[in-house]
Amino acid sequence: MGLGIFGGAFDPVHNGHLFVAEAVREACGLSRVLFVPTRTGRHRQAPLSAAPAARADMIRLAIAANTTFALDETDLADAATGFTADLLPRLAERYPGEELTFIVGGDSLVHSRWERLDAILDRLAAFVIAPRGEVTQTELDAALEGLAPNRRAKVRYLDLPLVAESATLIRARLAERKSVRYLVPEPVYRYIEENGLYR
Repeated sequence: MGLGIFGGAFDPVHNGHLFVAEAVREACGLSRVLFVPTRTGRHRQAPLSAAPAARADMIRLAIAANTTFALDETDLADAATGFTADLLPRLAERYPGEELTFIVGGDSLVHSRWERLDAILDRLAAFVIAPRGEVTQTELDAALEGLAPNRRAKVRYLDLPLVAESATLIRARLAERKSVRYLVPEPVYRYIEENGLYR
């Protein structure tokens, strides 16, 4: 077994995130998947829309029914840099003896600048890429170009149905006063409504 690390902004967490986490957990035989929201959102040009506490609250609500999911707030600490290469050693200290599998969407890998990818892969048992967005295999291969064979061997592509939901779409719909019900878990939908988020 092993521990899945699912990092991201989760601004907000949505049904697509939950599906990917469960599919990776099943395919990789993981004991648990940690949802690890970032405080800084370094991979995004625009600032994060919801406060860290609100994003963590929404994750708690979204994952409450799944005992194999958990929230980890390590990357929300004031000292957190928002870089995966800095996060992984802290998680290794927190979960000693666990083999770590990092979960990433293909769109994030291709469209974000990944700092110290070699160091990230050295800390992991596996680096799992889930299909997201209109990203081609050629683009994914280019993003991983130049990796040493031992690091490249840790990369695994998952063949999953393409998830249409995205946090960008959800924020846009909310800004236009359109419903996002059934794009996000029901407790998250209620939380967004009650707190007037993303308006």
